[in-house]
Amino acid sequence: MAKKKTSLFTKALLGFLLLIAVAGCASVYIGCRIFYMPNTSTEIKKSKIIFIPTGSDFENVMDTLRSNNILKHERSFLWQADLKKYKGKVRPGRYRILAGMSSNEIINLLRAGLQDPVNLTFTNIRTKEQLISRICGKLEADSTKLAELLGNEQYLKENLGLKSQTVLTLFIPNTYTFNWNTSAKEFIERMQAEYKKFWTEDRREKAKAINLSQSQVSILASIIQTEQMQFPEERPVIAGLYLNRIRIGMPLQSDPTIIFSIGDYTINRVLDKDKKINSPYNTYLHPGLPPGPIYIPEISSIDAVLNHQKNEYLYMCAKEDFSGKHNFAKTLNEHNRNAQRYRNALNKSNILR
Repeated sequence: MAKKKTSLFTKALLGFLLLIAVAGCASVYIGCRIFYMPNTSTEIKKSKIIFIPTGSDFENVMDTLRSNNILKHERSFLWQADLKKYKGKVRPGRYRILAGMSSNEIINLLRAGLQDPVNLTFTNIRTKEQLISRICGKLEADSTKLAELLGNEQYLKENLGLKSQTVLTLFIPNTYTFNWNTSAKEFIERMQAEYKKFWTEDRREKAKAINLSQSQVSILASIIQTEQMQFPEERPVIAGLYLNRIRIGMPLQSDPTIIFSIGDYTINRVLDKDKKINSPYNTYLHPGLPPGPIYIPEISSIDAVLNHQKNEYLYMCAKEDFSGKHNFAKTLNEHNRNAQRYRNALNKSNILR
């Protein structure tokens, strides 16, 4: 009888243990399902970008997820965020949430700060204001702080060896990859590193050979860029012409510097009265280079200065066919004939300004 009771107890115990094991397996299964099941809204077809600003806490993150309708089941996300201790490890940035991501994947992405990078390209920029707008429209960098740094003479001199008038020569137009939450100071430091990489020993030696500093090369390149926007193959020719003028002390007499002084970039025709404008950028009144660039020049324009064509040209004038190309001349008489043809074409087309 005692043996029978023991057998029943053993069977009951085994059954109980089996029940616990089944329940445990079911719990593990359910837990795994919750951890790894997709938890993105059906509104997300492929992916969606979210931004978590610097200084955000977990509640800010949840507000961002809600406003972008990212989560299908918020409670499971909150449970896992607490379990994985994400609440105290919020990292700012730009993140790409893929359709079908689980809560576990989203939390791992955000907690590790695995940002979706920003490809930043800046071209066709004339002024600091335009640069600041372009940069701060793509990055979190504060526009006021960036403007302060670009105008801080002490900071520029001590850290970059530049002045506020020449600081735009620091920026080499290209496509760069940044984290979205890059600060204004971090942006400038990155551009300084890119500047140093660009100015190789070969480029520095070529600048020295024409008696120009790196900034002066970029200033001249900015004038060449605005003289010839359409046909880069003409830039080395123009560079040779301007270097000839600099060498003999002849004013550059560049119309784009007049337009820059006026600040009206819609002008198609520079008048004699414009050439008398009181500005340090007026290369009709002041010989040599202006104090700063009038454009952030492309690499091709900088290299056009460094690899200029050695020629005897001193004059240039836009072609009368409005092709965007130029007639070059060695003598003033030849130039005057070219200029008269161009003026006649302007008058015929009724282009007065």
